[in-house]
Amino acid sequence: MNLHLHTPTDFPLFPYDPPYEIQTQLMRHLYESIEARKVTIVESPTGTGKTLSLLCASLTWLSDERERGKKGKMEVAGGDVEAKDWVIEQTLARMRREMEADEREYEEKLAKARRREEMLRRAAKARVVKRQKVVSEMNQTLSNEENDDRFLPETEEGETADGEMHISPALRALMAKVEMGHIPGSRYGQDEEEFNCTKIYYASRTHSQLSQILPELSRLKIKHREISVMDYHPPTIPAKRSIYDDERDTSESIPSTRTVSLGSRKQLCINDNLRAKARDLDEACRELLGEKDEKRCPHLPTTAEEEKLLDFRDQILASPKDIEDLASAGRLFNTCPYFGSRRAIPQAQLVTLPYNLLLQKSAREALGINLKDQIVLIDEAHNLIPTLLSLSTVNLSSTVLILSFHQVCVYVARFKTRLSAINMLHLKRLVIFLDALKKYLAEWQASRKSSSGNDKTEVMTPGELIGRLGKKVGGINLLEIESYLKTSKVARKIASYADKQAEKDTDPSTKKEIRKGMVPPLHVVEDFMLALMNTNDDGRVTLSLVSRPGQEDTIAIRYQLLNPSPHFMEIVEEARSVVLAGGTMSPISDVVNQLFDYLPVERVTHFSCDHIIPEENLQALVVSKGPGGSELVFKAENQTDPTIISQLGQLLLNFANMVPAGLIVFFPSYRFLNGAKDMWTKSGMMDKFNVKKKVFFEPEESSEVDKVLQEYAAAARKPQEGKKGALLFAVIGAKLSEGLNFADDLARGVVIIGLPFANLGSPELRERLKYVKRLEELQQATGKPSTKDKGQKDAAAELYENMCMNAVNQSIGRAIRHRGDWASLLLVDKRYATTSIRNKLPKWIGRKLVVAETFGQTVKEMGSFFRGRRPVPPL
Repeated sequence: MNLHLHTPTDFPLFPYDPPYEIQTQLMRHLYESIEARKVTIVESPTGTGKTLSLLCASLTWLSDERERGKKGKMEVAGGDVEAKDWVIEQTLARMRREMEADEREYEEKLAKARRREEMLRRAAKARVVKRQKVVSEMNQTLSNEENDDRFLPETEEGETADGEMHISPALRALMAKVEMGHIPGSRYGQDEEEFNCTKIYYASRTHSQLSQILPELSRLKIKHREISVMDYHPPTIPAKRSIYDDERDTSESIPSTRTVSLGSRKQLCINDNLRAKARDLDEACRELLGEKDEKRCPHLPTTAEEEKLLDFRDQILASPKDIEDLASAGRLFNTCPYFGSRRAIPQAQLVTLPYNLLLQKSAREALGINLKDQIVLIDEAHNLIPTLLSLSTVNLSSTVLILSFHQVCVYVARFKTRLSAINMLHLKRLVIFLDALKKYLAEWQASRKSSSGNDKTEVMTPGELIGRLGKKVGGINLLEIESYLKTSKVARKIASYADKQAEKDTDPSTKKEIRKGMVPPLHVVEDFMLALMNTNDDGRVTLSLVSRPGQEDTIAIRYQLLNPSPHFMEIVEEARSVVLAGGTMSPISDVVNQLFDYLPVERVTHFSCDHIIPEENLQALVVSKGPGGSELVFKAENQTDPTIISQLGQLLLNFANMVPAGLIVFFPSYRFLNGAKDMWTKSGMMDKFNVKKKVFFEPEESSEVDKVLQEYAAAARKPQEGKKGALLFAVIGAKLSEGLNFADDLARGVVIIGLPFANLGSPELRERLKYVKRLEELQQATGKPSTKDKGQKDAAAELYENMCMNAVNQSIGRAIRHRGDWASLLLVDKRYATTSIRNKLPKWIGRKLVVAETFGQTVKEMGSFFRGRRPVPPL
């Protein structure tokens, strides 16, 4: 039996008929990639309905996969049995009825949950809900408890370090099951595995980006669809009808996509008392899992009340909810939304979650996420590589190290008579490591201060650092210490004991402030120790001497992972299909080389679609010469030249006069922008800008961004008397270059000045470039076929150029946000005309690119584009 799913020619779930051709192409490509178990990179410009197309294609495949599973079961039941046709027919008909009955029963359960939620919401509006009072015993547990037993390390057997029971083994096992979302003995106990279904994990960078998914999901024509493309029915058995084909009350829409949004305790905890007092919300929550009666969290049902948690799970799945909706529902039902959402994962068909919960193995394990044969869809994936590298980066200061050493020593001195031999052994090894690292940093700092050179940094491998710490540290298994810290939770206990002692300190001059939510110092050391155990060649440790006026010098220790691939490899190997999607993924070759170089070429595909706007709505110009006729090349050494800055000002003044409404100018760095601003202010050029357009600058503080954008939007849409809109100066890769929508009159022109190459003075960047170059040389030495095109730069130069163009492409993407939009994209630097740079632009821009050889040609091209176009009338 061939149950292969053939790629459909149309997608009935899509809400608009007909979809754009590029939308159909994208959906077909995605469906085919999922079915073929491939990794694919999808580039779909903003305004082309990317999210809608991704949801439609993946959910269509999911529906077809569900039907394939049913037909497979029936074929197994009837295919190899020697019986009369009527026996086979009755057996298969019975199986079909049972499967449909299961679906119908669960859908009816979710429909009841929706009706109950609506009734509760109406009741909540009709009365004032008083905040639940929490008994004083919980406060005492959190802050004033004087029993020092709680500071003793825990063991895997559930006993404290001195042998007294702290948490029973049975209770600890139960807590583990709660953490993983499974409790035995429930009325659904036998059905949990049966209901565990194939699902889509839809990840994006932030919760605000994820919140945009549910409105798009609601647009889809969610209904059951037969798989006509399979063209399979068992002999003599009539075509199966879906439960959705039955006549039913259509007054209530019953969505067939069960959805759950995942978040951290920080987003979902509804225990206000715990949030206000706990310094570490995760650990404080875990502590409450082992408490009883009044000390237990009032929002987490007990094992005897398990049905309450299961009912809340159904409530979550009854209708799609974002993180805010989920927290509100938790308060409405007085049930923990954090654990409720985790219980909903097995039955969910669509799971939305932020990057960090998907990419970190520890987070996936804590949430009970199993990616085996599931679909992983990562949106806004242009941020994926930087995110993978940042999640593996550990920053440890000498101040935190010294504080950790002091806290451990005080803790050991206080509890040495109560600690078991194994606890003392691990803690003494920890003290040896901390002491050795502290002494080495002091020696390193002294040597740097005494040297005549200006080099205040040093880069080394983890192995080199451990070697410099001495033979005692070299003989210690850091993985054993890290494992001990994790199981004993002694880092939190040491920090808690230190906080208690600080609270008792009555001397204002020595009393230290306890900051709520501060990570225990030893946790940072723990992360650093674990990082040192990573593959030696894939990571680097950088020591930097930090001098601050009026304060003692400190040393910043930074572990940096050079290769983003290993941490993503496990996801790729487990998942059925991985989809990386973004408005701008160019250069796509960079993503393949950094993340999927180890995969067979045939398993990695990519799709890049044109924009939906008419060709005449986009102008893309390379401005290679200024008004004075000189070539424009804004390398670092030219960015402080008064003559070049003056010519740039004159060029932008011409643009401000020609571009209607809003004009955005992106500089490669704050240093360049601020230098130009000072020169133009002194020369009077800034006053000339203000005559043409109202001028705005990207704010230094993130809190001021909204205010600046609102004022800029008002000036761009409703120009003041005598002005032609607004002019906004911003920086590539900064606050205004990503995630913002400058549609219509907010950006009729986007100017990119120069190329934002990263600072080669950064030791971390130099090490990463050396790493990729050395890796390329190793591959060549082993005879691995090269994937480079003829004339292409070496791996380090390619990576350096790709990092630059990734930032440029994101800034360019701020304009042209929908089919009717139009704008001029002006790339002001001669280097944009080179083949290597042009090839790294999105295809929908690169194909339209015109290189203006003179400034006169630039003015002519712009005049032709803007002639006859008018800004959108203000509302």
